[in-house]
Amino acid sequence: MERMPGRVLVIVPTYNERENLPLIVKRLRAALPDADVLVADDNSPDGTGKIADELAGEDRQVRVLHRPGKQGLGTAYIAGFQWGLDEGYDVLVEMDADGSHQPEELAKLLDAVAGGADLAIGSRWVPGGKVVNWPFSREFLSRSANTYTRIMLGLPVRDATAGFRAYRATTLRKIGIEGVQSQGYCFQVDLTLRTVRHGLRVTEVPITFVDRTIGASKMGRSVVTEALWRIAVWGVTGIPARLRRKR
Repeated sequence: MERMPGRVLVIVPTYNERENLPLIVKRLRAALPDADVLVADDNSPDGTGKIADELAGEDRQVRVLHRPGKQGLGTAYIAGFQWGLDEGYDVLVEMDADGSHQPEELAKLLDAVAGGADLAIGSRWVPGGKVVNWPFSREFLSRSANTYTRIMLGLPVRDATAGFRAYRATTLRKIGIEGVQSQGYCFQVDLTLRTVRHGLRVTEVPITFVDRTIGASKMGRSVVTEALWRIAVWGVTGIPARLRRKR
């Protein structure tokens, strides 16, 4: 990485990730020693929050945000973003705790931000991006979801559902995160759409996405269902604006 684009906070939401968390924090701190880490734990029954506290006790660049219960990925990130904005960070990063996002690739996202991107997305579906250990059904679902999103919303983004991202603090302030209520895939699409509609610059960086080897995926049918209907609503309500821009 050529230069750090200011103070960086990496937000890692957790729910039952006691085995993965120490591994991912260790890799993250080695890959980007100058960045701080915020673990946002939803009162995990398996004791992930206690492990996060132990990591924070050993490393002053690791912080913990304890939440009262399982409230969803979107609200975890919103709480982490707000914490980071209040603390004066310049760049806020989304990253999973399960190892699917490689900390060693984070520098590429930060380089994109340093180069002028308002939002840098770690993309699986641009040239150079790929997935490892995914069954065909998961890859088909992700590619189909992103094709559906591009068609419905007219987004110039190939991986709008990606969860490995770096936002400028100014971007989050401009797009108005206070009113975001969507979750899962839909949360990522929501923030991408807000960024594009505010005329901000989105850059996709190719990454290698590795399916988790420890623990179970948190994605359920309700997450997919929410994404389908919300994107349909956003697409229909946004059609008049897109037609006006073409005139």
